Amino acid sequence: MRQIPEADLDAIRIAQDPKFTRWLEQVTATGGCSHPVHLSGSTTTLDGTTGEILHHYDTRDEPGERLLVRCRNRRATVCPACSRLHAGDTFHLVRAGLLGGKNVPATVRNRPRLFVTLTAPSFGPVHRAGERCRPRRDGGSCDHGHPLSCGLVHAPHAPVVGEPLCPDCYDYTAHVLWHAHASKLWDRFVIDVRRRLASSAGLVQTRFAEHARLSFARVAEYQKRAAVHVHAVIRLDGPAGPDDEPPAWGTVQLLIDAVRTSARRVMVRSSYSLAVGEWALCWGDQIDVRPLCTDGDGPDDDAVAAYVAKYVTKGARETGVGLDYPLTTWADIESAPVSTHVRTLMRACWRLGGLPEYKPLRLRAWTHTLGYRGHILTKSRAYSTTYAALRVERAHHVVHPDTPDAVTERDWSYVGSGHTPGAALIAAGVAADLSRNREIALEEIRRTSVGH
Repeated sequence: MRQIPEADLDAIRIAQDPKFTRWLEQVTATGGCSHPVHLSGSTTTLDGTTGEILHHYDTRDEPGERLLVRCRNRRATVCPACSRLHAGDTFHLVRAGLLGGKNVPATVRNRPRLFVTLTAPSFGPVHRAGERCRPRRDGGSCDHGHPLSCGLVHAPHAPVVGEPLCPDCYDYTAHVLWHAHASKLWDRFVIDVRRRLASSAGLVQTRFAEHARLSFARVAEYQKRAAVHVHAVIRLDGPAGPDDEPPAWGTVQLLIDAVRTSARRVMVRSSYSLAVGEWALCWGDQIDVRPLCTDGDGPDDDAVAAYVAKYVTKGARETGVGLDYPLTTWADIESAPVSTHVRTLMRACWRLGGLPEYKPLRLRAWTHTLGYRGHILTKSRAYSTTYAALRVERAHHVVHPDTPDAVTERDWSYVGSGHTPGAALIAAGVAADLSRNREIALEEIRRTSVGH
């Protein structure tokens, strides 16, 4: 007799509960979140003028006397439902800085704006996709006996793409240290762009903030070679930010020249180590700077916002490099489900993390991200709105859209998280259904737009 899986039995048990309908409503409200947070407590909404109770909610009437809320994890590998919501918030955050909205004036679209891509330097030749891989007429081998050329045409998702031609020649130490200093390198880059702009305009560099303001939003993405590169939207405003027009000298071309110059000249030096020496870390030679134009000649603003939103939800594991959870021992590295190239980077990260001169970098704590310690998305304060503001706006719209003077009293406590096997099965089905419904709705919108 065939045995029924545990998850199916648990799903049947949940479905037979008298409060199943309400539980399903909660799961649906979370979008089918894979790892919801369980809360216990109450919320009372009062009229701010009269004190009248407008709404009262208490979890004592809920299934299990608890409320399920989203985990809000941005990684699609951890929670597809919440990553989609995070991607939507990121889209609106980036788009507001390009086109206005969310308390950002629409005039920002007419400001000097760039879409910039900065890459890591080369740490050694790797296999490439899409064309003949490193063809060489003379052939030849490196000092370790590995060929210096490949000559094959690799598919984009071939396992060999991004792998070194010679692992012994590849500079794993430089790769890890570059990751550890990438955020600092970005900070130096932004500071230097401001200085270049000031010098080009004939200003004292320390007085730049009195004449203009540089705003940005940037996202970090892992390439196939397991090195991070940066996509950024950069905008030039007046000194007061989005509400202020930039000075007459603040042209698109001036901003382009400043970005290109700074990207090529900024550098960060690592701490000196007797074991590996001192490293001068800089951006790679591949620098892409594109103006965002209102006349349609530049990249589309919505496309740029969608591009950034897509990458912000990708975890390290989804991109094929690194993991989405920390590693605590050397044995964890050896058993990690990663390629040989990535495993070697993890080993280098762990070894360097054991050196006292690199202790401030906390490399062992960031072994799972190959030493990269920065946030996936960062933005300057005046670029646009914030994730917190977007969440507050969404919550206000849902709870009391017609009572702007309402006062809410909350009393909540954490009581758990996650799903049982059967609940996880049902939640995954809910998430899939909601995703499919969104796809159908978008397709209908596209079809109707084309029809008109």
